Amino acid sequence: MAYLTLAYLSGANLTWANLSGANLAGADLSEANLAEANLVGANLYGANLYRAYLSEADLYGANLSRAYLSGANLDGAYLSGADLVGANLSGADLSEAYLYRANLSGANLAGANLYRADLAGANLVGANLVGADLYGADLVGAYLDGANLYEADLTGANLTWAYGRTDWDDLLDRGATRSDTP
Repeated sequence: MAYLTLAYLSGANLTWANLSGANLAGADLSEANLAEANLVGANLYGANLYRAYLSEADLYGANLSRAYLSGANLDGAYLSGADLVGANLSGADLSEAYLYRANLSGANLAGANLYRADLAGANLVGANLVGADLYGADLVGAYLDGANLYEADLTGANLTWAYGRTDWDDLLDRGATRSDTP
């Protein structure tokens, strides 16, 4: 296991790197290339991943709480079970990312691209999704209590079994679907 706490890796090419279980808390990985990297269970608490390239990276169960991922490219990334509490993902590309049962409580996803993302069972309590693109996203069983979805594109988003205090009629009027029967 690598201990890279507070490491300066800005702009580094870490394509296909095996950083499984690595401690990268507080590390500067801004504009780093982590495409297809193995970051399973890695600790990236408070890390700077501004505009980092994490396309198809495996972040299963990783700790990204309080991480700065503004403008990062996470298209097709695997973030199932990841902890993203309070993370800043504003303007990030999470198109077709796998966020099954991820904890995005209090995360900032304003203007993020979540086109066809899998957010089934995700915790989005208090998340900021203002202006986010959730076109065709899977939000089955997601917890949306207090999530701000103002001006978010919900066309074709699946909200079946999603729950929380929100204006369901407004979400359905904006193109989301909901079928709470098996």
